[in-house]
Amino acid sequence: MLPLIAEKCTRVALFQEHYPENVVRCLLCPHRCILQDDQHGICRTRINKNGVLYTLAYGNPCSLAVDPIEKKPLFHFLPGTGIFSIATNGCNFRCLNCQNWTISQSKPNESVPVVVLPEELVGQALTLQTQSIAFTYTEPTVFYEYVLETAKIAHREGLKTVLISNGYINNEPLLELCPFLDAANIDLKCFDEKTYHLLTGGSLQPVLESLKTIKDQGVWLEITNLLVPEFSDGSDSIKAMCDWLVENGFEDTPLHFSRFFPAYKLHDLTATSEQSLLRAKKIAVEAGMKYVYIGNIPGLQGENTYCPNCRYLLIERSFYAIIQNLLHDGCCAFCGTRIPGVWV
Repeated sequence: MLPLIAEKCTRVALFQEHYPENVVRCLLCPHRCILQDDQHGICRTRINKNGVLYTLAYGNPCSLAVDPIEKKPLFHFLPGTGIFSIATNGCNFRCLNCQNWTISQSKPNESVPVVVLPEELVGQALTLQTQSIAFTYTEPTVFYEYVLETAKIAHREGLKTVLISNGYINNEPLLELCPFLDAANIDLKCFDEKTYHLLTGGSLQPVLESLKTIKDQGVWLEITNLLVPEFSDGSDSIKAMCDWLVENGFEDTPLHFSRFFPAYKLHDLTATSEQSLLRAKKIAVEAGMKYVYIGNIPGLQGENTYCPNCRYLLIERSFYAIIQNLLHDGCCAFCGTRIPGVWV
């Protein structure tokens, strides 16, 4: 018998397949966990009870905050605005470098018991006068039902919704969610299958398919690539990633190279060097990526937006703050070139 608060935050999970002897397969993400009775999935948020798969991550956030939207990072989506950010415990990855491992690598019932149902979340966002809601901090895929219902209500109330994700989700649930999403930042961990599995426990190809789906569905997309020394900072891997992005039509998609800091199981590594970040940006620009940013390191002016045509500075940023914005109706104020994004 589940405790009362757990019952409030439990729903029958979407995307499941049933087998004899109360066995269930979860079809939400590419792990496709096959679960015996009372067994949790890799994500720790889904459980088989008597042959029915339930989510334990519905209406029980472990984190609620208002962030600058640039922190997500999203640089071409409503710059300078605050975004109401939520998360539950759990994740379908096991990243060695996870910054939020205390919540991502735990079950929903292991945090302080708080119940905030979708209607209340949207109400809080409206009260705080934010323009959008972000599903973030951990992996939103694992609280999919909570995300989907909140996003539907948010859209009805005129709020935009944002997914900050590892992109490790099957195509059917992603397609069902996309009509209720306005933007996403997908963390493309690296561009090598062996390294992807070593770093995350997942694989690269499903993430690439998610990028294509999100773009095809008209959701504004930005991509983050964390440069982890000895794992994902090699020039050949970065070039292969950027070449793939350009070849598949992502040249206008903002690409954020982010600095790694020692954390979790990779606490003995050094932080990413400035030289590695600058080299990565140079490789990306030479490959044809038009909007390349450097994050998690001040002083490099890597967060500014320049017109790809006339090269004038359009948006100057510092520590998530907008210093100046010279866009005019989404276009360069100097030469009129349209800059892709969602600006109002």
